[in-house]
Amino acid sequence: MTKAEARERAAAVLVEAGIVLTPHEREKLEIVDFGLGRLDKFGLQIVVYVNTDRVCAKELVLFPHQRCPEHRHPPVDGDPGKEETFRVRRGAVHLHVEGTGEIVLGPGEQYTIPPNTLHWFEAGDEGAIVSEFSTTSRDALDVFTDPRIVR
Repeated sequence: MTKAEARERAAAVLVEAGIVLTPHEREKLEIVDFGLGRLDKFGLQIVVYVNTDRVCAKELVLFPHQRCPEHRHPPVDGDPGKEETFRVRRGAVHLHVEGTGEIVLGPGEQYTIPPNTLHWFEAGDEGAIVSEFSTTSRDALDVFTDPRIVR
């Protein structure tokens, strides 16, 4: 699947779920393959609503069994690192959090991940839509366990 195909598919999934995108949001829908070139297995489709120096809100679209690899959000310039809450809107997400193990989240369920905590997540059989609410997002500074990953 190309990035253009993934963008169209993710936009369609959001519309089907009743999540309205502006033309600008649709155009800016970010396709992330983590530099691994296996978007079907490792990837995310992201709509960023807001990302200021204090807060961030996003929609994460995951296709069936698509995974965001293990990573953490480290401290930056005196900030403890990103704290994020995932709230599942559709489908199921298997969230793996350091010190906690696997947490399966379904629609309406949420979990908050503390700053600088290793975690990874994967969609279930139907894929998933996850709303992310967090402190400032600095994706380029995320630390991934797999050194091949580029963000």
